[in-house]
Amino acid sequence: MNILKSFTLLVFFVTTLASAQNKQITLEEIWDGSFRTERMDALHSMKNGQQYSVLNFENKASQIDIYDYKTLSKVKTLVNSADISEINYFTNYTFSNDETKVLLATEVEAIFRRSSLGKFFIYDTKSNKTSLVSEEKIQEPTFSPDGTKIAYGLNNNLYVKNLNTGSTEQITFDGEKNKIINGITDWVYEEEFSFVRAFEWNDDSNKIAFIRFDEANVPEFSMDVYGQNLYQTQDVFKYPKAGEANSLVSLHIYNLSSKKSGEVKLSKAYNDFYIPRVKWTNDANVLSVQYMNRHQDELDLWMINAESLKGDLVLAETDKAYIDVTFNLTFLKDNSFIWTSEKDGFNHIYHYDKTGKLINQVTLGDWEVTNYYGYNEKSKRIFYQSTEDGSINRSVYSIGLNGKKKKRLTKSTGTNAASFSADFTYFINSFSSATNPPEFTLNNSKTGDLVKSIKDNDKLAQKLSNYKTSQKEFSTININGNDLNMWMIKPANFDENKTYPLFMYQYSGPGSQQVANRWNGANDYWYQHLAQEGYIVVCIDGRGTGFKGAAFKKVTQNELGKYEVEDQIAAAKKLAKLPYIDENNIGIWGWSYGGFMSSNALFKGNDTFSMAIAVAPVTSWRFYDSIYTERYMTTPQENPTGYDENSPINHVDKLKGDFLLIHGTGDDNVHVQNTMRMVEALIQADKQFEWMLYPDKNHGIYGGNTRLHLYKKMTNFIHDTLGEERDMSEEAKEKQIKVKG
Repeated sequence: MNILKSFTLLVFFVTTLASAQNKQITLEEIWDGSFRTERMDALHSMKNGQQYSVLNFENKASQIDIYDYKTLSKVKTLVNSADISEINYFTNYTFSNDETKVLLATEVEAIFRRSSLGKFFIYDTKSNKTSLVSEEKIQEPTFSPDGTKIAYGLNNNLYVKNLNTGSTEQITFDGEKNKIINGITDWVYEEEFSFVRAFEWNDDSNKIAFIRFDEANVPEFSMDVYGQNLYQTQDVFKYPKAGEANSLVSLHIYNLSSKKSGEVKLSKAYNDFYIPRVKWTNDANVLSVQYMNRHQDELDLWMINAESLKGDLVLAETDKAYIDVTFNLTFLKDNSFIWTSEKDGFNHIYHYDKTGKLINQVTLGDWEVTNYYGYNEKSKRIFYQSTEDGSINRSVYSIGLNGKKKKRLTKSTGTNAASFSADFTYFINSFSSATNPPEFTLNNSKTGDLVKSIKDNDKLAQKLSNYKTSQKEFSTININGNDLNMWMIKPANFDENKTYPLFMYQYSGPGSQQVANRWNGANDYWYQHLAQEGYIVVCIDGRGTGFKGAAFKKVTQNELGKYEVEDQIAAAKKLAKLPYIDENNIGIWGWSYGGFMSSNALFKGNDTFSMAIAVAPVTSWRFYDSIYTERYMTTPQENPTGYDENSPINHVDKLKGDFLLIHGTGDDNVHVQNTMRMVEALIQADKQFEWMLYPDKNHGIYGGNTRLHLYKKMTNFIHDTLGEERDMSEEAKEKQIKVKG
């Protein structure tokens, strides 16, 4: 019975001689760097568009080197830490607009996922002199457009340093830990709206717009930090869980000339709202700001007069489910703007005039724009990435601002991503697929033609050809009326007359994608290792995942964990009908949202799954943050059944199979509280299970030997519960006899 509709078959590793593939991939090799891919260092395109800079590390020093795009040859070293007595090394850098000054980051320490503190030096490329921005560690230092000043955050307040006089001006004074933050985002904004710097310079360098966060009424969360000391300490921070109080936000504009700050007051009344984006237009006195209601199904774009502090509403979007916030807003010279939206059912590019009147829809079709790269004023062309050659693939295109003369700039089918030069003459393309490890090429932005190969991973591909590896087969499987994307990895010595345990992986979060034609690194090596050990590994992107249109993605609204779990259970049942699958030995695993899913699948699908591994799982959406959870679920007060009926903590009584629960105690994102409450529920339901805590490890659970230990733990659990040493069920034995017969 053929239940899989195949649309392509990609070989994971290609080799000319199968007999050469005799080495086994070990867990130690996966995590000791044996299969590490060559990557392109992060680069910055210089303003001339013909050169780029790269941060390099040589002889225990760091340096910024300038390269020529066309030749890829090094032109010069701009600055080397070995030549600066005050700096041992720097780990990041930022140019002023005129590129005469460089901000060098040193002694950087992480706060949360995106935020950090550090000491910063300014290097003057003309005088070769270096100066310190502040004696204290600061946040988000940013040059003014004219390069004469730097604004930064310190102790929840904003400061401006004048680089000509050396003087520093404090511009806010009410900042207080766990109470008031000026110009830097709170925890939930940083995590869910993906930005930390909540202040912006205008083009004339005389005004700063900033968001003020009043988090006084936001409940606190605390985590024990065990460390190496005799007594543990506590990390206490504001964390709004679903339905709880958020920070009260307000928008302010500081005038450096008058040294006064004013609060923006809008004609539309907002109650319990977000300000997810602030951006100055090309008019130094016009600020754009996006306001969003708490349900996140309404997004308003305002243009604020920086003198009167009054605004005009130019664009208002609504959606039955939610609206995604992006960084794609781009202003043209005439202050018309480019915007992306899902309003026609797929994510596309739109062009509006400065009053918000639609000029035209630039892209159109039953496919998604997945990345907006920018607009070239000279050629009047937009550059973007999309799924036009299949939802599991990514290609790079250019198109006229009028929506005409579209051109595909990349040639290879797989995952292409571009980094353009400042004048859009060139782009560096990163390409990978399930067959090809990453390779980097320099391309012409007009034609897409190859200029030069920069870096490849041929040595890695050659090394992998000596290992016993398997095909990664891409296909679709029809589940609940939808053709779902799927990949499958079988043992290299697969025998269709045998039965194999099935091990499923998924993430399944809204808008996510795991079935993609790209090089997946460590996890794919692990799946190859498991295939070597006799397992069939499968991944399926069910309803609620991304890049197949808004309707497919948003069907899970108000019921996270319902349709996604139904799809995984139904898919497992369908796969179990294949003659080579042991229907009584099917496992599933996932991390974060995937851990939430694997727990639910084991509990609700107790007649289908015999084991599950859940890493850092949400066990009740009541425990997770407000912005993410309410985007898809509204509040627990409004939607209690949606929260409780689909949270695994409320289904522990259904557990029949083997369950492994894993969490890091220092997880500031999905708190270990989720696992502790799940453990207590399992105990009170008299259910046996296994669990593992990693002290002080965050949501990523890494550091030192941690990842290897984690994957050994999971691998051993798989062997113990699904492995070949298991007692094969009578049904499976009967099935195998029938196949052989």
